Amino acid sequence: MSWHYTASHMHHRAIKHCRQCGTAVHSRIPDDGDTRERAVCPACGTIHYINPLLVVGTVPYLGDQVLLCKRAIEPRYGKWTLPAGFMEMDEAMDEGAARETAEEAGAEVDIGPLFSTLSVPRVGQVHVFYLARLRHDRFNPGTESLEACLFDEAGIPWDEIAFPTVRETLRRFFDDRRRGSFGLHDLRIG
Repeated sequence: MSWHYTASHMHHRAIKHCRQCGTAVHSRIPDDGDTRERAVCPACGTIHYINPLLVVGTVPYLGDQVLLCKRAIEPRYGKWTLPAGFMEMDEAMDEGAARETAEEAGAEVDIGPLFSTLSVPRVGQVHVFYLARLRHDRFNPGTESLEACLFDEAGIPWDEIAFPTVRETLRRFFDDRRRGSFGLHDLRIG
């Protein structure tokens, strides 16, 4: 599944009815010592929590080049991105990142260390990218990508990058590459 910034899921007011019994919920601070307003069912007492979504992806590289995918879906149709998407149940973060890379780019990678974590509080998402060494330069992009191409730093279409989290991750990748050492980058966007 492709990912994008959306705020519709992130507020407790988006929940109108109890998922347990169907009763219309009330927006209030629960009586359990909580400090945030939540959607609470007046009939069965269920408290509905809204938690951030996790987006997992890779920085697929081969030599001094990085693999980017051109989006075939909205939002940001035709813009370039790193392969990434929502993490699924029953998978680890690195497994999800590898799956998304295979689905979107048709690329075979060896997953490396965690490289960047980017909190995007205004849309209730956390984006996580792993370094991933490409096994070869043959790609077979899936239905969510128009194409998958390798770019060196000078060739990156910086003005055509789909998301700020991708832009910041790419900047950190090339900065670290110049230094000769890759670190872990923990950032907040927006």
